[in-house]
Parts: sequence; C-alpha cells; structure tokens
Amino acid sequence: MNIVLKASPIPDSAIPAYSPSGRECELFESAWTRQLPLLLKGPTGCGKTRFVTHMAAKLGLPLSTVSCHDDLAAADLTGRFLLKGGDTVWVDGPLTRAVREGGICYLDEIVEARKDVAVVLHPLTDDRRILPLERTGELLEAPPGFMLVVSYNPGYQNLLKTLKPSTRQRFVAIEFDFLPRVSEIAVVSEESGLDESRVAPLVDLAHRLRSLKGHDLEEGVSTRLLVYCASLVDNGVSVRDAVLATMIEPLTDEPDVKAALIEIADAVVRQG
Repeated sequence: MNIVLKASPIPDSAIPAYSPSGRECELFESAWTRQLPLLLKGPTGCGKTRFVTHMAAKLGLPLSTVSCHDDLAAADLTGRFLLKGGDTVWVDGPLTRAVREGGICYLDEIVEARKDVAVVLHPLTDDRRILPLERTGELLEAPPGFMLVVSYNPGYQNLLKTLKPSTRQRFVAIEFDFLPRVSEIAVVSEESGLDESRVAPLVDLAHRLRSLKGHDLEEGVSTRLLVYCASLVDNGVSVRDAVLATMIEPLTDEPDVKAALIEIADAVVRQG
C-alpha cells in the first residue's frame, strides 16, 4: 500500500541544480514515501550533499544537515540539559528536532562520528522508527514525513573507522561516483560560468589525477574543486595558478608528489 505524505512544494527555480547520473532521484523519493532510511556512498565532492539538498527542496521538506566529526557524540544529535537563566532546561539536538517536526536529517560522513551515534540511530532505522531519549524519559515516534539520510566515503575508511555491516544493512543504499566526462564538463561550466571548451581540459586533468588515488594521493580531485578551479579561471586567474590552488595544493603537502602533479597538469592542460 502506498503512503501519501504531504510536503510543501516550492517553485522549480528555487530547487538547487543537480544532474542525475542514474535513477537516484526516483530511489530517493520512493524511500521517502515508504519511510525508509537512506545511505549514500561515494568519494568526497562527488555530489552527495548537493543531491540531498536538491531532493529536500524538490519534496518541499525541511533539511537539517550535520557534518560528523571525531568528537560528535550521540548527545550532540539527541540533545542535552543546559543552563538558561539559572534554570536547567532540555534542548533538542538536530536529530530530535527532525523526529519531532518531520523533515530530513542528513548526517554527512557518518563514520567520522563516535560509535555511540550508531546505537541511537538503530531504533530509527527499522520498523520501530523510534528515538528513545533516556535523559528525559521520552520515546519519540518518527512521523511519516521524517527521513534519515547518512553518507560516507568507503574509499577513505580505515580499520578504526568503518560502518559496521549491522548498521549498513539497516539502510537503502545508493552508490555515487563522479559524473561521466561530458556531463561533468556541462555541470562545471554551468556552475562556474566558464565556457565548456575551456572546462574540458580541466576535467581531463581531474580524471588523470583521480587515477592516482591510492598511489600518490589519498583522494582524487572532487567536482567541487573543479568548479572552484573553473570559477577562478573565469575570473581572470591563469589556468596554471588556478590548477595549483585548487587541484594540487588541496591534495598533497609532499614536495615530490606536488612537483609530479604539476608536471602532469602542465602536460594535460597544454594538450587541451
């Protein structure tokens, strides 16, 4: 049986641009309709956060985004007692607010958070859809319009920071990757304002540098960095300076690696 959920539509012009690479938009909407949690997997800067922002706007849902980090604990998501005006009051965290009010709660790079966060998420990601608040004694039931979305970068994990199978298997999962060459050229051109003919060699360089991931580089060039690079070029910065500032310096601090990347960049951009 289909569940009809109400949202507040917004004009198409107000929806952040997003270029689908497959059927991810349909999957997202179906997961939301059937009240299923969603896991997005993919490299840094490939468009996961833009995708969530796009879908939240498209569905007319409020979006709460949390960038996870080493010190993020369960209490940062659920809430805590704080002193206000001499009184001790309970203040909801972003996850609790989303469960109370509905909307999307997006936890970006979930594996960076402390391990107690997974314990809090588990009862929200099965058929119970509940959030126990031990400190207040509440047991919150997620409304039909609540959706939990998390993301992580599988290629950046190590033995100490992994998403356990018992957690992964609670989510519908979508794998993301960088766009095909032609599509990425179009997206970078649209985002930066730089003509596609001038964007093409930058995209070719990014593809070349991405092939070094796992060898000389921990991460490849993200689409986000490509947009930064093209934006600088469109603003009059030389291609070489823009490439150095956005596609080489952010990726490594090693002088030898940096020199090798500059040599590759000079060759690829010159060919383009």
